[in-house]
Amino acid sequence: MFSFGFSFILQYLCSVEPKKGKNMATIVLQVPDENLVTKVKQACKMLMGVASVKVQKTPSNVEDITKTAHYKAAMDDVKNGRVYHANSVDEMFNQILD
Repeated sequence: MFSFGFSFILQYLCSVEPKKGKNMATIVLQVPDENLVTKVKQACKMLMGVASVKVQKTPSNVEDITKTAHYKAAMDDVKNGRVYHANSVDEMFNQILD
């Protein structure tokens, strides 16, 4: 998940009384405005059947894919013409095995 600025994940687990051995459903809401998180949390608590509400801040340390070694290697392959196209799986295997 990529996020810019403030992005919070609001999770609430919906179930009145889960039967033994049954998992509760999880619904994930993304709220980009930090000021609305409290209001959304309160609104979720008022819904019938909601067992709990948890707020979790989205980690902001998401790595930029364009800075990874794998991305740079892939772009080097494109630059140097090491990219192949196939119209079918058979054609792809013929290119790989030749």
